[in-house]
Amino acid sequence: MVSFGVVSSVMFGGFVMAYSFGWLPRVLSIRGLVMAGVEGYKAYNRLVLRIRGLTEDDVAHRRIVTGEAWEEFCDTLKAAGSAILGHNSPKDPLTQAEGYRYLSRLTRVALENFLECSDPLNPQLVSLANGSRLCRVCIGSDNPDNLYQNAVIDSRKSYMITGTRGTVDYLGFGIQSGGYGKPGGLRTVCYREASQLHIQDNGEITIFIFPKGSIPPGKLGDGRVVHKSNILISDPEIPEGVFIVRQTFANRKLEIPAKLSISLLGDQEGKGENKMMPAGSINSARLDSGLRSAGLLVAGASTMFARWAKGFREKHCNSLPLFDQKTSDSIGGDPNIRYYHSYWKISKTEALVIDVKPPKCRTWNFQVNNHWMESLDYRFHPIHTNKFLAKYRPDKSVRIIVSHRDPKMADTNWVSTVGHDCGTMCFRFVKPEVSDAALPHPKARLVNYSELSSLGIAR
Repeated sequence: MVSFGVVSSVMFGGFVMAYSFGWLPRVLSIRGLVMAGVEGYKAYNRLVLRIRGLTEDDVAHRRIVTGEAWEEFCDTLKAAGSAILGHNSPKDPLTQAEGYRYLSRLTRVALENFLECSDPLNPQLVSLANGSRLCRVCIGSDNPDNLYQNAVIDSRKSYMITGTRGTVDYLGFGIQSGGYGKPGGLRTVCYREASQLHIQDNGEITIFIFPKGSIPPGKLGDGRVVHKSNILISDPEIPEGVFIVRQTFANRKLEIPAKLSISLLGDQEGKGENKMMPAGSINSARLDSGLRSAGLLVAGASTMFARWAKGFREKHCNSLPLFDQKTSDSIGGDPNIRYYHSYWKISKTEALVIDVKPPKCRTWNFQVNNHWMESLDYRFHPIHTNKFLAKYRPDKSVRIIVSHRDPKMADTNWVSTVGHDCGTMCFRFVKPEVSDAALPHPKARLVNYSELSSLGIAR
């Protein structure tokens, strides 16, 4: 039987993630959505505990030693299966198989992020979504041109990031402090782009994170030079922090991503009340919190995006309307990006033709996903194109053809369905230099594949 605790957490997660975004910050991320749900649960739980004369550690210890925390986690995963069977999802074997694989992927990455790699004394750079890794994880129409990573830090501590710059088109670093559901929310404290940093001629890079007010003068005790431009500042008044890395590729096949690692700088274990657990250790509170957060991600994300796919399919299948910007901002969409989220459904005898004349912008891209809003596997198939990869027509417009087989036509860009008959899709303009009212919306039309030439699409 599913426990009351898991039912309430799944329902609460679904409510927060699907409906109640108005109070959340603009920069909300999927990870942030999970933490918002957890913080809301904790706030309610603390009130109940105070009434009962218990502490959070008392409850966590009881939940672990009795097995309640593990049972609740397993019940949450079981409840998450309703997202695959419900929401009028396609019931063909391929879509259903991908749906349950999707849940397994969410489970894996949730445990990785919220349990295995959540120790600020032993920080690790991890990704909630990364379709290029050996074991893919794809969430919410994950962008084939992006690689975002994060590491949990203690904002009272100092850290060092080392590695190589690579050749990726865009690279940026930031520090966020706080937490959703807490006073002040989660805010960006400091951000630097790679172009602002000192990078050695061989591409090696060293970045330091120091709490505000504790920046060393020029050199560390071991003689290492500290370049001012390579310092990120954290807020020691808010211990909970996140180090973020943002990478965007122009051509992922040709560019080399930055390869980085983060470590605590020196011996900073602390004393007294500030003494932290040894690196790599675990206790009841951390395990309980990690399992709860992981379960909430699996249940909440799968439910939210299943609802999105259902809505796209029912309201505007095979067209690309502009996604509501307020909704986008409230759930973690970049405010500098204009999104066109929708659904496609194409038989083997049909093709979806998309025409657009992109405005001046930093970049743009288009991709197709499966029903669960996972990007199709761009490691092996042409499932997207962008500003730098696309073939342009003489008038600077772009024609994209989504179909089961390559029509091999000049001045067109084929996007493969990879054997799927339906799924979601997304078009993005990044930092367009025109107003929303002047945006040139992509125009999509469904045609018979055999009629492509007679319709004037072949050139």
